[in-house]
Amino acid sequence: MEDFRFTMQENQYWGECVPCTPTVFNKNVDDPKVARKIELRRAVDKAIREGLSLDSFTQEREFMQFCTKKQGEKNFGTLTTAEKLLQWTNSLKSSLPCFIFGVTEFEGTQRKQAEIKHLSGLFMFDADHLTCDPEEVYKRTLAEDFPWKVRLAHKTSSGHGLRLVCEWRTELGNIADNQICLARDLHLMGVLGSTGKPVVDDSCIDATRISYCPRREDIYFIDENELFNNQSSRS
Repeated sequence: MEDFRFTMQENQYWGECVPCTPTVFNKNVDDPKVARKIELRRAVDKAIREGLSLDSFTQEREFMQFCTKKQGEKNFGTLTTAEKLLQWTNSLKSSLPCFIFGVTEFEGTQRKQAEIKHLSGLFMFDADHLTCDPEEVYKRTLAEDFPWKVRLAHKTSSGHGLRLVCEWRTELGNIADNQICLARDLHLMGVLGSTGKPVVDDSCIDATRISYCPRREDIYFIDENELFNNQSSRS
């Protein structure tokens, strides 16, 4: 088997946690199905925000199938077309392949905190609902004196967020401590996003936190050698 450093599962809700090799990673980020789900999510969001026609989306076969499955749920029928479409696109996001960058191996096949066998030495950082192009924030990591080793950087599926995968600096403390320090170095502490809430997502402090697969076009940077092959993470 190829070298690997972290794990993945089929989607957010089911699938065994398996090694994510470079071949597996690249197969997923290049998958046309992944790209279509992300593009649909962004297109629906844009149409709703700009008050455009939603007719073309309501005719999508997958949307009609989604509505059929939801018919028995309380209050679904009372939702507006826009609300139904947002539920649908959220389900598309949830069905994307998921990477678990913080864990190299679990005791079993399930993504449970109590079953972590080996940490990878990587941690994930999210900045959500940015009011600027996410690439502008990513470019701050290119400064000559930037103190973090970034292994992967990409735009999130919403199109308005940035995800970084970095080396965990143990001298700074736990994952939460690392995220706080990284946010400060990115000048994002206290910054509010388009929703009026802080852009820094503090829900990533769990090493088992999932990261939805990006499409290839949304990857700003990848250090494939270190992302997958750092043997020290398994020592």
